[in-house]
Amino acid sequence: MSNPNPAAQPASVPAKETNAKATWSLVGGILSLTVCGFIVGIAAIIVGKQAQNEIAASGGRQGGENRAKWGIILGWISIVISVLVVIVVSVTYST
Repeated sequence: MSNPNPAAQPASVPAKETNAKATWSLVGGILSLTVCGFIVGIAAIIVGKQAQNEIAASGGRQGGENRAKWGIILGWISIVISVLVVIVVSVTYST
């Protein structure tokens, strides 16, 4: 059964394209916590900030805000953990 009144049907809304840098930021953040550490954490933060700026400038055409945000958060967590490990190791082996 089709609707005889086509004006009553909802207009199709195009899906938001996910920003690729947001995805890479999240992947980098996860990798920085699991295997790569400090350097990849910095890259995740930089790429995540770039993604947030591109998403904001897209006027709603791009999505991935949460991916970029979590990539940045995981990058910072990785950096903090790396710094703490360096401090603990240096204090432990300095005596």
